[in-house]
Amino acid sequence: MNIFPAIDLYGGKAVRLYKGDYAQMTVYNDNPLSVAKDFENQGAKYIHVVDLEGAKTGEPAHLDIVTQIVENTDLFLEIGGGIRNMATVEAYLSRGANRVILGTAAVTDETFLKEALEKYGNKIAVGADIADGRIAIKGWVEKSRYTVEEFFENMQALGVKTVICTDISKDGAMKGANLSLYKTLGEKYSLNIIASGGVSSMDDVLSLSKMGLYGAIIGKAYYIGAIDLKRAIEVAK
Repeated sequence: MNIFPAIDLYGGKAVRLYKGDYAQMTVYNDNPLSVAKDFENQGAKYIHVVDLEGAKTGEPAHLDIVTQIVENTDLFLEIGGGIRNMATVEAYLSRGANRVILGTAAVTDETFLKEALEKYGNKIAVGADIADGRIAIKGWVEKSRYTVEEFFENMQALGVKTVICTDISKDGAMKGANLSLYKTLGEKYSLNIIASGGVSSMDDVLSLSKMGLYGAIIGKAYYIGAIDLKRAIEVAK
């Protein structure tokens, strides 16, 4: 299993939200590039980046920071947050991002999703943000009509390869990952699933790794020192 340490960007800083609530934001570092370099120094090969302002507005707000990370590290960078048209996809990929994550757009604009998949293939991933058994959209503030099962079946049928799956109720809460959810999804679908939300201990990392998942995102647990990133990467192997 691959470990994806995360940087959430807001106002040019590395922050974390509690359960996706913009009113409950903690700033952890004023220099996201230094955080990315620390990830790399601890053995990370991947980085998961979210543009929180983009998730709200639909317009990329941190292209320059993405460029800095790409140019100053060797990390495989995936980026999400408000990517709702081909111009934004191409803006990130032209800056060197390795994979672009479609969240709201994958739910509300299937034509765009199909176009992006046709043009860029595996460079397109989908974010499945789950709230009360349904897929949430628009920065987690709305619930869509899709159940989790309906959405995953549709993504698999469309040829999506990678899905970042977040249990919003666990995100930033430091109360453990939703292991039963990831076990069920991992067994049911032939997708590269990245677990996100609540990965808060080495036990979580070990349990997810044993499921054979493609990846797990570590966010708040890294910033508050609850998970040693270097050890987590070793355990996940």
